[in-house]
Amino acid sequence: MRHRIAGRRIGRNSSHKKANLRNLATSLIQHGRIRTTDAKAKELRSYVEKLVTMAKRDDLHSRRLVARKVFNRSAVVKLFADYGPRFMERPGGYTRIIKEGYRAGDAAPVSIIEFLGEDETLKTASPKKAKTEAAEEE
Repeated sequence: MRHRIAGRRIGRNSSHKKANLRNLATSLIQHGRIRTTDAKAKELRSYVEKLVTMAKRDDLHSRRLVARKVFNRSAVVKLFADYGPRFMERPGGYTRIIKEGYRAGDAAPVSIIEFLGEDETLKTASPKKAKTEAAEEE
C-alpha cells in the first residue's frame, strides 16, 4: 500500500527519478516545450512550477536553490530573465499539458508540456479580479 507516499515512481528508483526530473526541467526551461510521457509530464509540472515561483523572487538565495535543481547554468539565467518576470502577476499554473496520443514503439501515452505564452499570461486573470474590474467599469 502507498499510504501517504506522494508522487509517481515512473519505474525508477529515487536517484534516477531525481536526475530524470532535473533533465526534463532543464530541457523544458531551455526549449519552452517538450514531448514526453503523460506520467513524466504530470510529475514535471509540479517540479517546474516550484522553480518558476522561486524565479519570481529573483534574489541570490532563490538563484542558488534553483541552480541545485537545474543542470545548465544558461537555463537558470533564462528562468530568471524570461519566465520569472513573465509570470510575476500570475499566482500559479505556468505550464500546460496537451495530450498527443500514443507512442508508436510501446503505445505509451504521450503529451506535450509547455509554458504559457506571453498573451495568455496577461489576459488570464483570477475570476475575482475580473469581477471587480467589470464592476468598476460600470
